Amino acid sequence: MTPLTAKIRDEILHHGPMRFSRFMDLALYDSEHGYYRRRRHAGPDPFGRSGDFFTAEQLQPVFGRLIAAAIDDLAAALRGAAKFTVVEIGAGRGEMADALGRFHYVPIDIDGGEMPERFSGVVFSNEFFDALPVETALRDGAAWREQRVGIRSDGFSFIAGPLVDEKAARYLERHAHAEQQLVELHFNAVEWMRRIAERLERGYVLTIDYGYTAREAVRFPNGTLMSYRRHMACEDVLEDPGNRDITSHVPFSVLQAAGENVGLETICNETLMQWLMRLGESRFEQAISGGHALQLKTLLYGLGETFRVLLQRKP
Repeated sequence: MTPLTAKIRDEILHHGPMRFSRFMDLALYDSEHGYYRRRRHAGPDPFGRSGDFFTAEQLQPVFGRLIAAAIDDLAAALRGAAKFTVVEIGAGRGEMADALGRFHYVPIDIDGGEMPERFSGVVFSNEFFDALPVETALRDGAAWREQRVGIRSDGFSFIAGPLVDEKAARYLERHAHAEQQLVELHFNAVEWMRRIAERLERGYVLTIDYGYTAREAVRFPNGTLMSYRRHMACEDVLEDPGNRDITSHVPFSVLQAAGENVGLETICNETLMQWLMRLGESRFEQAISGGHALQLKTLLYGLGETFRVLLQRKP
């Protein structure tokens, strides 16, 4: 039994079945044994060919060049900003630092660094929202119940919890499709949108992640939770906490509505391919200079249809 498994079991034994958001938070971000904490210790790197997954940011230099070009356009549109700042949330290992270094660049991670109190510019994120802890709700006839984590002999299992509270019920009424039996509730994502809008005085929010729109929710009747190990997907997200990545597809309609509720105007909500194509062929030629055509192809066709781009503006 790993130390993190023992910690989670002990908490369940003392306090009862655990909300999934708490389990996911411990599995990914526990200060000693969480999956993403391993980069700060001697554990294996979760990224890249020898790790558990790739991110678009590892398609360098092409991805960075294209993002920087897009931000150039946004900076030009934001005329009159005294100090144009680019804040990257979920900056991780700083793979975008070279591409964004020509701006006033502020990298922050989920547990490190702070956005400036008030600034003008762009808040950029890539594969940040999919790793935020989520609640889960299970349909029970006409009602919804929390899905919680309990103990089984050799690990953990999901069990039906109490009826959802009023906040969750409102969320499900707005965002759950009639055919969905299990839904992830992205309260942390909604809170991050509020936090961003509060700090951003004027400018843009550029969000890139894999996800779906409200119309596409029917494709996920049993939710989208998945864990990854050595580039292999597994539906058992409770197995071996701390040693597997856990993700949830981002509901872009929820993100869009959350932004609009706090004063962000939506400019586009589209696939990564659609968004990249609108940057123009001249930007492609600049991005692949030096011989990186395969990276561009991977962005356009490998990730282009599964990833989405949400661009919002704080007027």
